[in-house]
Amino acid sequence: MTHTTKESGSILPLKLDNLTYALRGELLVAGINAELVATARTVILGPNGAGKSLLLRLCHGLIQPTGGSVRWCGRGTGAPALRQAMVFQRPVMLRRSAAGNVDFALKLRGKNREQRRQKVGDVLAATGLAHLAHQPARVLSGGEQQRLALARAWALDPEVLFLDEPTASLDPASTRSVEELIGAIHRSGTKIIMTTHDLGQARRLADEILFLYHGCLIEARPAEAFFSGPATQEATAFLRGELTW
Repeated sequence: MTHTTKESGSILPLKLDNLTYALRGELLVAGINAELVATARTVILGPNGAGKSLLLRLCHGLIQPTGGSVRWCGRGTGAPALRQAMVFQRPVMLRRSAAGNVDFALKLRGKNREQRRQKVGDVLAATGLAHLAHQPARVLSGGEQQRLALARAWALDPEVLFLDEPTASLDPASTRSVEELIGAIHRSGTKIIMTTHDLGQARRLADEILFLYHGCLIEARPAEAFFSGPATQEATAFLRGELTW
């Protein structure tokens, strides 16, 4: 499966301009400025409560900022909301078969029956779930459900895929399978923006790191540079396991 933006153009880069979010007087995301481009896999790191998942939701449009802006600055046509998808730590499975879950998402996007049939078959084969196509989604294992959630999102041909702690609840074997699938989605041309608490996973998957601390973006660097020589005391302590909150 290959993602293409030739006909409709790209919605990227994604620019965050003084992005802020406050709730009941508490500043949870504090004036973040960043530009996320098409080719790099972006991983958001930080201790618990740093604002990682909240930042992801703000970028995806699930939550509206209380200050600043999220801007899709590419020349792509159509609504940016239809050019992106998101997978959560605990995916919601519909009361349908594995194939039915993917088919329903495609139906919501207006695909006809033949288009849906072809895409469902392609994406289940690409994610190693073809043999489970007719199984009820809710009886699949946690790893299988997460791969199905990724398949459902990938079937929509998103230019950008947001992933919120996609392997946090999985065993090592399932984690490896999901990471391989994320790599395949990236290679197909989809921009990956994800959060993780797993530093090993970040080293394996990231091209660039956004490091948050208390709602502030304090480092935005290539992954290799971040891990080999963090520029701030907070990031250094985090990588040593000394900064958990």
